[in-house]
Amino acid sequence: MPCEGCMERYNNSTDATMEFVLLGFPELLCLRALFFLIFLLIHLVTLAGNVMIFMAVVMEPSRPPMILFLCQLSVIELCYTLVIVPKALLTLMLVDGSTISFTGCAVQMHLFVALGGAECFLLAAMSYDRYVAICQPLHYVVVMSEELCLRLAVACCLGGFAVSLGLTVAIFRLPFCQSRRINHFFCDIPAVLHLACTQSYTPELALLAACVLLLLLPFLLILTSYVCIAAALFDTTSSVGKDKAFSTCISQMTITLLHYGCATFIYIRPKSSYSPARDKMMSLVYTNITPLLYPLIYSLRNKEIRGVLRKMLRRKKVALLSWDTIRPVICVCGKFY
Repeated sequence: MPCEGCMERYNNSTDATMEFVLLGFPELLCLRALFFLIFLLIHLVTLAGNVMIFMAVVMEPSRPPMILFLCQLSVIELCYTLVIVPKALLTLMLVDGSTISFTGCAVQMHLFVALGGAECFLLAAMSYDRYVAICQPLHYVVVMSEELCLRLAVACCLGGFAVSLGLTVAIFRLPFCQSRRINHFFCDIPAVLHLACTQSYTPELALLAACVLLLLLPFLLILTSYVCIAAALFDTTSSVGKDKAFSTCISQMTITLLHYGCATFIYIRPKSSYSPARDKMMSLVYTNITPLLYPLIYSLRNKEIRGVLRKMLRRKKVALLSWDTIRPVICVCGKFY
C-alpha cells in the first residue's frame, strides 16, 4: 500500500523522465577536493592493475584454468569500478550533489548488482578449481577442461545478470513518493529503497531472495570446497605439500572474506536498520579499497600471473631496446648536434 498523502504522486513516481539527486558526502564539504584526489588516484591505480593483468593473460598463449578465472575477475573488477567510481567522483566535487535519471539509476544498480553477483559465482568456481587441483591432482587436466572453464565463466555472468535484472525490476516498480534525494554517492539498493513510498514487504523479499542466490549459495559452495581441501590437507603428511596448497588458497580466502563480509553487512538486514552514514563509509571500502587490493593480494601473488607479467615486461623491454626503436632517436640526436 502506498503511504498516505502520496497517492496523488503515485502514477508519476516511476516516470522514466524523473531524476534522482545523489548527495554524496555533504558532511565532508571542506575536504571534498582532497577526497576527490585520493579516490581518483585509487581509481587510476585500480584500473592500471586490472588492465595490466588482463593484457598479460591475453598475450600468454598457454592459459591454465586459474589464469582464465583471474582474467575474468580482473575484467569484472574493471567494469565494476567504471560503473560506480566516475559518477561518484563527480558527485564528490559538486556542492549540491549530482543528478541521475530514473533510467540511469536503474541501469547503474542493475550493472552493480550483476557484476557483484558474477564475482560471487566466480569465486565459487575458483574454489572448485582449487579443490580439484589439491584433492584430485591427477584428474585436474581432465576435469578442468577448457570447455568446462568457458561454461563456468558464462554461467557466472548470466547468473549474476539474471538475478540482478529481477531485483532491479522489483525495486524500480515501486512508487517513489518521498524526497528524490539519495543520501549516497551511487544508486545503492538500501539508499533507493529508503525513498520508496510503500509498506509492502515485496522489495525486501526480493532483496532477500537475491542475497540467498548471490551470497549465501556461492558462499556455501566455497565453504564446502575449503572444508574438503582442509580434510585432504589434514591427511597429507608432507609439510611441503601443505605449505604449497595453503599458499595457493590464502589469497582467495582473503578476497572471499572481504567481498562477502562487506556485502553481508550492507544487504542482509531489514530496511528499518538503514543508516546512511554507515552505509556510505562501508560502500567506500567495497567500491574503492577492495578492488584496489584484488590485483595486489590475489592476482599479483599468483605464481603463474607473476610469470606472465615478467614475460610481458621482458618483451616490452626488448622491443624498446630494438634497433628499429633506437635508430630514429639516434638520427634526431645526430642532426641536432
